[in-house]
Amino acid sequence: MPTDPLARILDSMENAARAAGRPLPRLVAVGKTRNADEIAALAAAWAALRPGSTLAFGENYVQEAAPKVVALEGRGIEWHLIGHLQSNKAAQAAALFDWVQSVDRPKLVSALASARAPGRSPLNVLIQVNVDGEAGKHGCTPDKVPALAEAIAARPALKLRGLMAIPEPHPDPGVRRAAFVAMRALHEALQAAHPTADTLSMGMSADFELAIAEGATMVRIGTALFGPRPAA
Repeated sequence: MPTDPLARILDSMENAARAAGRPLPRLVAVGKTRNADEIAALAAAWAALRPGSTLAFGENYVQEAAPKVVALEGRGIEWHLIGHLQSNKAAQAAALFDWVQSVDRPKLVSALASARAPGRSPLNVLIQVNVDGEAGKHGCTPDKVPALAEAIAARPALKLRGLMAIPEPHPDPGVRRAAFVAMRALHEALQAAHPTADTLSMGMSADFELAIAEGATMVRIGTALFGPRPAA
């Protein structure tokens, strides 16, 4: 078993996908509070383990990501916004990121599309779904997905890529599994209407293997990769 965290996670992902008979999902490394040097080191480790492929890196906050994106320009990193996006940060997000995984309302669709610079490739967009109906959690309700998908698909500056969810971290794996199953069904319905919606982003450090078993095509891992976040 590999001792390096990145190699260990990739090995676990491969094993989970093989056991479930599913394709290997993409890894989005999550680096809340991690600095540019740490991300650069991870990119170098990624290049050694997965030569020719691109490291996907997720950030929670636009303002925290901005200096890292600038500092690491040219390193071949694909930048994902995975945290809640305020409307007044949408223009900056459209400029900085390759993916925004947290679109959950029509206002963001308009703001991101209007701000994406002409000549750039379309911004990849995931619809964030509050699959458990948790109070206070961001994400649209499942019934809002079709209309939001239509709004995204109608914007040439955006590319609808699928769904993202952060299910409740319930101690019972059966409850978590049910949320992942519900997301898979929602994604299958979305993809039937929008073939570009090829991505189902779900599963984090504590449950990515379960998410892979239930159809995740992308997992977002931070703690298992970097260890616990430093105390503020």
